[in-house]
Amino acid sequence: MFRVSNPLELIDQMSSSRPALTADEIDAAAKRIADIIEPTPLQLSPRLSELTGAQVYLKREDLTAVRSYKLRGAYNLIVQLSAEERAAGVVAASAGNHAQGVAFACQAMGITGRIYVPTTTPKQKRDRIRVHGGEFVELIAVGETYDAAAAAAAADVERTGATMVPPFDDTRTAAGQGTIAAEILEQLGTAPDLVVVPVGGGGCLAGIGTYLRARAPQTGILGAEPAGAASMTAALVAGGPVTLPEIDPFVDGAAVRRIGAVPYATVAGFGGRMVSHASLPLLTQSESRSGAGTFRMLQVDEGAICTTMLDLYQNEGIIAEPAGALAVAALAEVTVQPGSTVVCLVSGGNNDVSRYGEIIERSLVHRGLKHYFLVDFPQEPGALRRFLNEVLGPDDDITLFEYVKRNNRETGAALVGIELGTPDGLASVLERMDASPIQCERLEPGSPAYRYLT
Repeated sequence: MFRVSNPLELIDQMSSSRPALTADEIDAAAKRIADIIEPTPLQLSPRLSELTGAQVYLKREDLTAVRSYKLRGAYNLIVQLSAEERAAGVVAASAGNHAQGVAFACQAMGITGRIYVPTTTPKQKRDRIRVHGGEFVELIAVGETYDAAAAAAAADVERTGATMVPPFDDTRTAAGQGTIAAEILEQLGTAPDLVVVPVGGGGCLAGIGTYLRARAPQTGILGAEPAGAASMTAALVAGGPVTLPEIDPFVDGAAVRRIGAVPYATVAGFGGRMVSHASLPLLTQSESRSGAGTFRMLQVDEGAICTTMLDLYQNEGIIAEPAGALAVAALAEVTVQPGSTVVCLVSGGNNDVSRYGEIIERSLVHRGLKHYFLVDFPQEPGALRRFLNEVLGPDDDITLFEYVKRNNRETGAALVGIELGTPDGLASVLERMDASPIQCERLEPGSPAYRYLT
């Protein structure tokens, strides 16, 4: 048994004892999971194809039994355990999707498991974990982030001798996720020009990238991670995994403070660079002729992810969670070669319907349609009417009006949320505010006041 002072070090020690990830091992994983996991559809998206000029396919991992790709890695690892290890049970930490995969595998194989999730895990995911695991799984909520749950799970393993089932930092998990690439090549019948992969802990990118490097080396790879939790980018810049001081937990399926050691070692071997400009081509004619696929990383704004979630729902009828829409959102931020073949991974569809209010809000802010102001209304009749007449445009609307000092409205400003008819209408609104005798202060997104008041 491993003995460490820091429970999180246990995961690194266990991971470092595993053999390197290979395409052959991914092929073996595909055979192991074939009896329980059917290939997911690879669907052409006419809308995205028209928008990009490429042939864009969606790999629908949201249509697995647990509505995400995580079942692949969890089952591939657990099915390889010895009889003794199965008897001792398994432990896992997850933001939600990996937990469902572990729970499903536990019930399918009759193995007991304890699953640790952050307290921020949406109720919909918790409910599904219980459904998939049934009597075989105990669900434990601890801490506000995946890393807190991982620390609790690692301490459990050291205390009980159960087997850890890492969501990404294990070659067996990554090999299971890599079976997605094997399916893509088989379903497409040829190597795509570009595959866009969402990145949280990095296991999926490591698995898919390893397989493509070996079986379709001319294919370009784009790793997409949320801007508020870009742990892989930070690791590639630093030359090794680093712990982010803080993250935005909104993209819960990909919000990880520290990239896995196994995924980092694998991905660092791909070479590549971070994409910092939206017009930078991801697949140029010279790169295509060279037969060497590029590897790039891109950070995607959470608001852009929300916009993509709404677009997928309204156009394709796809219910994607934030991490599930991450790859498609990245496609809108870059330029691809016209006529090329692109595959985007829709990695999960476990989205709680109660979150759509926040999703719509973040999308509006990202698109430049929603803005917040602190407005000092004169304490006189008609002040609000004057604001409506003198400041707002004909297509603008007030969507929030709330006094900051609820117990003393005569001396406090009001928080006013304005939804514009068009993004370019902001300049004229600001001009009219400057000309108005009513004192207005715009709250800039990302500022402390914005985060506190909105």
